[in-house]
Amino acid sequence: MVSRAIREHPELTEVIVHTGQHYDQMLSDVFFRELELPAPTYNLGVGSDRPVSQTARVMIGLDEIIQKEAPNLIIVYGDTNTTAAGAIAAAQNQIPIAHIEAGLREFDKSIPEEINKLITDAVADLYFCPTQTGVSNLAEMGIRQGVHLVGDVGIDLIHAHRERIAGDQQVLKKFNIQPGEYFLLTCHRAANTDRKENLKQILQAVSQLTMPIIWPMHPRTRKAIDRADFWSILEGSKVRVTAPLGFWEMQSLLYHARAALTDSGGIIKEAYYHRVPGIIIDSQTEWVETVAEGWNQIVGPDAERILQAVANIKIPEFHSNCLGDGTAARKVCAIIHQFLQHAE
Repeated sequence: MVSRAIREHPELTEVIVHTGQHYDQMLSDVFFRELELPAPTYNLGVGSDRPVSQTARVMIGLDEIIQKEAPNLIIVYGDTNTTAAGAIAAAQNQIPIAHIEAGLREFDKSIPEEINKLITDAVADLYFCPTQTGVSNLAEMGIRQGVHLVGDVGIDLIHAHRERIAGDQQVLKKFNIQPGEYFLLTCHRAANTDRKENLKQILQAVSQLTMPIIWPMHPRTRKAIDRADFWSILEGSKVRVTAPLGFWEMQSLLYHARAALTDSGGIIKEAYYHRVPGIIIDSQTEWVETVAEGWNQIVGPDAERILQAVANIKIPEFHSNCLGDGTAARKVCAIIHQFLQHAE
């Protein structure tokens, strides 16, 4: 949605760099196609690697592009290795940085994404916060200049297509399931895939559920289950493992689900928007407002707590739309334009 807003602006031009951190076709190409994104101007093709090596390769690739393109501003999103690498490369080249999804914290430096958050916010110039918590966290760090509460740009996309998502049941026919009579499961965080006991607890919990569980499986998770030889845990269960799905299929699956079991920040906030209960199979989340309102609950990779949460699913009475009203991208674009005008 930010890309679209920039392309529609008469005085702004974007250059898209795809680092290749997400290289699997179902985690990359499908999103450019489905979300009607322009083809990237550059693709660094860094692929999978250890975090330090991956970050370094992105920085080197971006440095060359920065020298060639001489951008007025670099936008980074979220909290991936690409985000931190982009922020460092921009800062070292004295290019202003806009961080979209700024200020979010999990307060645990053992989480790779937390390190990326801290690095990026330490050097950014414009901070686009999706929630008031983001603004408050930045203030605690002494960062008050260039901070803007705009809402979540990811929510913009599903807000713009909410009727399409609600009305589309093709993916339900594909899996022969009925609205409200299945769970959607995602699991890909390093804490759950790299730690065998955590992965085992999650598998043991979902293998005991009596309603169908649709699990679009991340390549990292599939490799972890192979490595640990845990496939037998799912034998005879209601779990249906599938390849990663496209954005719209995932949104329809999520919208019609009884609940989502997830360690994904994206699914956590999207479930909240769709008013679908979320069970967080991680030990924390940056989307604290959604937990405070009762739409998401943190249970961690604990089989007993997961099963207890499933057994006690409730639909909260209160929903504040705390992630925004679908106008975040337009706000981001207007602020960037104003910033660049003043920088001239």
